[in-house]
Amino acid sequence: MTQHAQEKTFMGIERSVTGKWWRERNLDDRLATTIAQRFGVPEIVGRVMAARDIGLDDAESFLNPTLRDLMPDPSTLKDMDKAAARIADAVIKGENIAVFGDYDVDGATSTALLKRLFAALGRDAVVHIPDRLTEGYGPNSPALLELQRRGANLILTVDCGISAFAPLTDAKEAGIEIIVVDHHAAEPELPPAVAVVNPNRLDDESGLGHLCAAGVAFLLCVAILRELRGRGWLEQAGIRPPDLRNWLDLVALGTVCDVVPLRGLNRAFVTQGIKIMRNRHNIGMASLADIAGVNETPSAYHLGFVLGPRVNAGGRVGESFLGTTLLSGDDPAQALDIARKLDEYNRERKAIEDIVLDQAISAVESQSKVGAMVLVGGEDWHPGVIGIVASRLKDRYHVPALVMGMVDGVYKGSARSVRGIDLGAAIIAARQTGLLINGGGHGMAAGFTLDPEKRPEFEDFIETRFAKIIAENDIRPTMTVDGGMHAMGATVDLITALEKLGPFGAGNAEPRFVFPECRVVKSDVVGADHVRCILSGSNGKGRLKAIAFRSLDNDMGQTLLKHGGRPLHILGHLRRDSWQGREGVQLMIDDVALPVLG
Repeated sequence: MTQHAQEKTFMGIERSVTGKWWRERNLDDRLATTIAQRFGVPEIVGRVMAARDIGLDDAESFLNPTLRDLMPDPSTLKDMDKAAARIADAVIKGENIAVFGDYDVDGATSTALLKRLFAALGRDAVVHIPDRLTEGYGPNSPALLELQRRGANLILTVDCGISAFAPLTDAKEAGIEIIVVDHHAAEPELPPAVAVVNPNRLDDESGLGHLCAAGVAFLLCVAILRELRGRGWLEQAGIRPPDLRNWLDLVALGTVCDVVPLRGLNRAFVTQGIKIMRNRHNIGMASLADIAGVNETPSAYHLGFVLGPRVNAGGRVGESFLGTTLLSGDDPAQALDIARKLDEYNRERKAIEDIVLDQAISAVESQSKVGAMVLVGGEDWHPGVIGIVASRLKDRYHVPALVMGMVDGVYKGSARSVRGIDLGAAIIAARQTGLLINGGGHGMAAGFTLDPEKRPEFEDFIETRFAKIIAENDIRPTMTVDGGMHAMGATVDLITALEKLGPFGAGNAEPRFVFPECRVVKSDVVGADHVRCILSGSNGKGRLKAIAFRSLDNDMGQTLLKHGGRPLHILGHLRRDSWQGREGVQLMIDDVALPVLG
């Protein structure tokens, strides 16, 4: 028997139709019962919490996450006090401050937070968001020097800067003071700066390495206001400090879209931020929700899959500054105009993505085999969609995926990883070895710049490194299961109970259940490549709507369409289904397996 079989394989499924092992979550039944009884939640909620290693001491904050209980002292972050003091000096003296952000959602939200803070303090910070095609990711010397020419002598880099050694050295030599506000993986050596605020510094002991840039920026805002209040400047200047809680919708958006773990402080940020979002305080975010057709109570799903892609679209295929401008502005007419532009750019992004994805799949399929990773590139692949394509390939082949497009004779790459393989560390190691021009990231995502002549050597380096990690840790494609359920048990009341465990996302996956030996009563194709089904229970009772997204061309979709009447184990997560005032339940299918015989 294999090691995985000994680790509680669910219903004997070691290989589903998509090649995944179904692993049952370990569960302490007594803890589950105690949680349910002590906190007055349904038994299923107690079981799911216990299976996620949430003990009695953490259960209350998990069910009711509040900043009051989870907010740390910003000073626990290395260099935070130094950064706050220097920024306070600049605010008091009326110095010109600039913010150099990033073009993704985390960069847009963290930049918007700081721009809003400076505006509330009577200071108009200049913002620069680099163009993905002409400037690439992170600080560059020409842009920093241009900000200096425009009068800025203090520049904050947010969601970038931790690996920008050369540009920040040039800035220092030019007399520009830099404060780095980042969260990406750091090296032992830090770039030259007045302060480097990054919970992933090797010498940072805050324990906040799970924060995204927007979370770090929020803590910086708290520290700046505290410093100004401590000096008595706010009162002297007659400035009423902003209520930072009203900006938590920005932090929530950045946190969900950067796919950081939704546990602890991040969970509080998102829970409270969604409440703020419902009040529509941020005109830009409200306009974007209206344009996107969000006519229900917003959730983490809407942040990650509806609003986030539209904010991202400006940096991917349009104008990189639009996301920050939308989220930091207060003009309703301008907000509506930008929201419409971003919606159109998002449609354009989808069209480009489909083309590049088809070509990337063909490139992978033309290789003799898929090893410990996939690496593909195209000279005409748009750099704005390669990150999304990498994510699609990662999901399709269940290994880290690296996708590259050509810009000015070099490859610009974006990569996505699977659990257990630290992508950021690998990219940094490749850069330190001299295989990359530039590169960095975090465990699950990274970016890099590669000389085409070094592609074979780089590919061998990454393949060898990942193959060793996979072999030593027995990493394989896995679906984690919370339990089995009959079709009749999938009710609106169950959904209501499970919603107590939200928000869901990285680090707090939606509960997955197996519906054993289901019959596919009906199946058809909707949209371009989604497979829609009606399922019945093993005894023929109960009906459950279900859908498998983007599955038409894979074994899961084909099995659902060509089931031949045989019973199937269906794995997925449940969602509330609201239609014309009626509430129902729909299963989002994640995997399918054939019952094990014997």
